[in-house]
Amino acid sequence: MKVAIYARVSTENQEVRGTIGSQLAVLRARVASEGHELIAEFCDDGYSGARLDRPGLDGLRDAAEAGVIEAVWCLSPDRLARVYAYQVIVLDELNRHGVRVLFTDAPTLDDDPQAQLLIQVQGVIAEYERAKFAERYRRGKLWRSRRGEVIFWKVPYGYRRTAGSATEMAHLVVYEPEATVVRRIFEDCVAGHSTREIVRRLNRDQAPSPTGKAVWGTSTIGRVLRNESYVGRAYYNRSESVPDSRARRRTRQVLRPREQWITIEVPRIVTAELFEAAKHVSRDNFQWSTPGSTTRVGYCAACSGAAAVASRWVVIECADAKLAIPDIIPAITMIRCGLAENIGAAPNATSAPTLDNFVFERLRAVLQDPDLLLAGERSVIARTPDADDELLHAQLKRLERRVEAASS
Repeated sequence: MKVAIYARVSTENQEVRGTIGSQLAVLRARVASEGHELIAEFCDDGYSGARLDRPGLDGLRDAAEAGVIEAVWCLSPDRLARVYAYQVIVLDELNRHGVRVLFTDAPTLDDDPQAQLLIQVQGVIAEYERAKFAERYRRGKLWRSRRGEVIFWKVPYGYRRTAGSATEMAHLVVYEPEATVVRRIFEDCVAGHSTREIVRRLNRDQAPSPTGKAVWGTSTIGRVLRNESYVGRAYYNRSESVPDSRARRRTRQVLRPREQWITIEVPRIVTAELFEAAKHVSRDNFQWSTPGSTTRVGYCAACSGAAAVASRWVVIECADAKLAIPDIIPAITMIRCGLAENIGAAPNATSAPTLDNFVFERLRAVLQDPDLLLAGERSVIARTPDADDELLHAQLKRLERRVEAASS
């Protein structure tokens, strides 16, 4: 009989201790004692049995579908999967392909009801043990973090994680080349430099970013300025996984209430005064910016490009460009053109409130001029309608006739 063997361990510690090797040795000896022909070996080192997307298991299923094996030897059912539902899926698939599943620590399934009952009970027990291990692991990490140990592996920019030993817990140490950049970001922010200006200065000096490349983004600067680790307060247990209703996503991360966060003391990189000053700068910028998020859209008469002016952005003057207000409102000098750089316009900066005041003053002047309003009305009436306007006009006329008929 042409057979394959499948072995799995679920943690890196088991992999280091050589558990996968002991499984393979037992399975090889059993295959030899049964006189079977060993065709292939499939292994999953360090993969959890709570998931089906494992490279070794995928290889086994592909081999069964291709018909190259007649049976597969495995140590026990929980090596195939720890979730009972997944065990049923794998066993049913192998059975449909005519591949027998043989266990060294459990009876052969075949058509024996007692053997099938035993496999089902073992599957339920394995699932229970997995849930118990996960809960024990979670509570252990909470206990260690409350003692001040750094549990998380992804550390903030400017730090390096030192693994724990018999004499000390895992902790963070300051990585000075990156810590210097962090201090520079806070100092530039407090000095009045905008986030975009800080990004330009860092990119110009090729300062290493958190990704290791000399390319910074405004969102990265914002995260650095809000990270409390730089004043000695790192947090664990900040978020939790909840079911996600979006397609192709099982869970999503949401923040827990702040009182559930566990504070871990880490070395400081900036002073508390500098951190608070940067926080005040960000808060003041938000407070004194133009409220609302409405985007105004105009059209450049010089290049016909759309010019979207967001309420919090500075705008750039486009040479010889005009904001075209249809019909009754005359052309107004435009303050921003989205294609200004392409047509060689000089960048003169002005604030969004200045643009708002300018436009509203011109609108007020137009609305207070009766002659201009009458001229605009005549212009609208005299305009030749296009095909869509003609269709709309016909529909309106038909509705008007129905209203007149109903009223009479």
